[in-house]
Formats: sequence, C-alpha cells, structure tokens
Amino acid sequence: MLVEIVRDATSRVDAIEDRVRAHPFASRAELGAMRRMLVRLQRLLAPEPAALFRLLTRPPMWLAQEDVTDLRQSAEEFAAAVADSVALVERMRLLQEELIAMTNEQTNNTLFVLTAVTVLALPLTIVPGMFGMNVAGIPFSQHASGFWMIVLTITGAVSAAGALAWSHYRGRLF
Repeated sequence: MLVEIVRDATSRVDAIEDRVRAHPFASRAELGAMRRMLVRLQRLLAPEPAALFRLLTRPPMWLAQEDVTDLRQSAEEFAAAVADSVALVERMRLLQEELIAMTNEQTNNTLFVLTAVTVLALPLTIVPGMFGMNVAGIPFSQHASGFWMIVLTITGAVSAAGALAWSHYRGRLF
C-alpha cells in the first residue's frame, strides 16, 4: 500500500516537474499538498520499520519460519518505501525552492521595468507641472521658440536616460 502511494506520488511529481519546466507557476498548490501528505505519512510510518526489524530479531514461537521470511521481506520493502518518500519530499522541496526563485526573478524584472518607466516619465511630469503654475518667470516664456527649446531639452534628457538604462540593463528587461 505504502509502496503504491510513493510510486503514485513519484509519478505525479514527475508530471509536475515537467509542467514546471513548461509553465512555472501552474503547479505550486498541488506540489505543496502532496508534500504535506507525504510528510504526514512519514511521521506516522517512519517508526514502524524499526519495530518490525526488532520483532524479526526475536520472532515469537508461534510464528512459522516462512512467515518470518515473508515478514522480513515486507519490512524491507516498507523501509525502502519510507526512504523513497523521504527522498521524494526532498525533491519536492527543491522544486518548490525553484518555483520561488523563478517567481522572485520575475518579480524583480517587473519591478525593474516599472522603475525604469517611472524614471523615464519623471521629466515628462515635471514640465507640465511647471507650465501649469500661474506665476511669473517661467523659463523661456518670452522667447519665440522657448516652447520648442523645452521640448528638445526634455526629449534629450529622456532619450539619454533611456539609452543609459538600455545599455546598462539590456539583458534584464525581457
């Protein structure tokens, strides 16, 4: 029974691992539920192989030799299944850590793009605020081509900041 549970869980983890490679964020809940189930099984069943082996070192008189042999074989299979479940839980833990790392990387890239857009849009928000003030002394207001000088200055500043960001973080954007 335990061997079947571990084999079934192993095949499900294999399928999840394949899905993680294809679609990284689709299997987190299922992986966590399976890991919790296996940990509970381990807590319940881990002491049992040791108890069976203690029994087999001094079997009761009423137990036939062939039954002792069958029980020893079952105890060995049981111990192997418990050990396999421990290895499977560790594999699931590594998969969950990989998913967390992928999520963190995607979040960092998204935050970088949002920060770059915010920094590049900053000069575009300062100038309308400056022109929206009802005070005297707005720069270049008396000059005939003052508006175009401001537009050219802002365009140059945004272009320079964009080129700097692009050259410095070229690989991280997409």
